[in-house]
Amino acid sequence: MTIALSQFDEVRLDHVSRDFGALNALRDVSLTIRRREFIALLGPSGCGKSTTLNCIAGLLPVTGGAIWLDKSRVDTLRPEERGFGMVFQNYALFPHLNVRQNIGFGLKMRGRPKAEIDRKVDEALSLVRLQGQENKLPGQLSGGQQQRVAIARAIVIEPPLVLMDEPLSNLDAKLRLEMRAEIRRIHNELGATTIYVTHDQDEALSLADRIVVLRDGVVRQVGTPKELYEAPSHLDVADFMGFRNKLKGKVVGTEGGRAILDVEGARISGVARETLSAGSSAYAAIRPDDLMVGEAGPNAIAANVDTIEYRGREFVGTAHSAGGLDFVFRSHQPVEPGSNVHLRADDQRVLVFAEPIQGRH
Repeated sequence: MTIALSQFDEVRLDHVSRDFGALNALRDVSLTIRRREFIALLGPSGCGKSTTLNCIAGLLPVTGGAIWLDKSRVDTLRPEERGFGMVFQNYALFPHLNVRQNIGFGLKMRGRPKAEIDRKVDEALSLVRLQGQENKLPGQLSGGQQQRVAIARAIVIEPPLVLMDEPLSNLDAKLRLEMRAEIRRIHNELGATTIYVTHDQDEALSLADRIVVLRDGVVRQVGTPKELYEAPSHLDVADFMGFRNKLKGKVVGTEGGRAILDVEGARISGVARETLSAGSSAYAAIRPDDLMVGEAGPNAIAANVDTIEYRGREFVGTAHSAGGLDFVFRSHQPVEPGSNVHLRADDQRVLVFAEPIQGRH
């Protein structure tokens, strides 16, 4: 293989901030990315994930802190001096250049010999499986093929770091799944180091070695997909990782890392993820997959069914309680809209968080 990505030990963001006037888009972000890691920056719109990526790429200057590639500070360099590969959300292909010319553009700008350009473009075409498409213009390609061209163009320059900004957001669901697998395959084959921006938790879980969850320009949690999925450390992280049912109640007791809440008269027990005290307000967070139609009793709450959808192997519904709590649940059997049910969760699958202080996370 002639394409050999530049190697390094780590990329380090050291207390990086980025302001837009009075808006703090990034606040004191510190993060170390190791060689060959696949890192996903995850969060809702406006959380700072694309700003972080653009600061690393050099498309935005930092207003505080520093970015290091091993012992070399790179935030003071122009984007082209950093030599990172970038894959944009809209692909950013040159419409008047064919596939081969698009892929080889960066090498040509670097003044590489034609024979070298041809050899590396051929290998990049093979890596992204676009042989036979090299003479087509971008407008003659499907969205997935255009994305492959963008990836090939990013990696053919042999960058130390590959940066991807929501590269699959413009593709349909089936193509997203296919390209997700392709991106991870290419990452593994090249031994690349990749930073990948997404708002899709499924993408982050399936692709990343570690996930960085951001909110309002602040890093909320960093961990493996398993850690983020099973043990989010804050209510907002849990919400973003799929704990859609958030039941507010009062703490009536704690013991051995567990907490019991009074939620509209029901007793809901779960794993305490924060320090809690009796009488304080807290939230029980439950995934829809873990909230099932069941019998009355411990860890069950009465609800009235609003909607029900057939999803093949099960039914997924929405419901509300007498006090106005909203639920998303699942059932193995059909239930009628308007019917009264008890929704139940195993206490091992319930996480309990302190009520966030207003103005703080």
